[in-house]
Amino acid sequence: MSYILGTNLVPNEQVKIALTRIFGLGPKKAIQVCDQLGLNDNIKVNKLTKYQIDRIIKIISQNYLVDLELARVIQRDIKQLMSIGCYRGFRHNAGLPLRGQRTHTNAKTCRKFRNVSINQRN
Repeated sequence: MSYILGTNLVPNEQVKIALTRIFGLGPKKAIQVCDQLGLNDNIKVNKLTKYQIDRIIKIISQNYLVDLELARVIQRDIKQLMSIGCYRGFRHNAGLPLRGQRTHTNAKTCRKFRNVSINQRN
């Protein structure tokens, strides 16, 4: 198994499909990485050389935010929304849908076991 940027890639998958398992890389960015390297579309992960794997890691780390860096940026943005007191920040804090979805009958999972204070438990 190849270990690239905190993610184990399945050896029998095509490279462009296997790269989508990395958080922050979708199909379009995976194809762009393969094109920059000049890789064949049908090459499997287990057929990659060590040099090709190193180049994949170098290209992804230089050009894209992935994995922990991206998660850190997302969390920072959410905290900023909460601190400035905007509507989306309140909805994040309350654990409710942000984008105008119906909450009367749906969104049960995001409201379940949320915001139970200590006084209500006793």
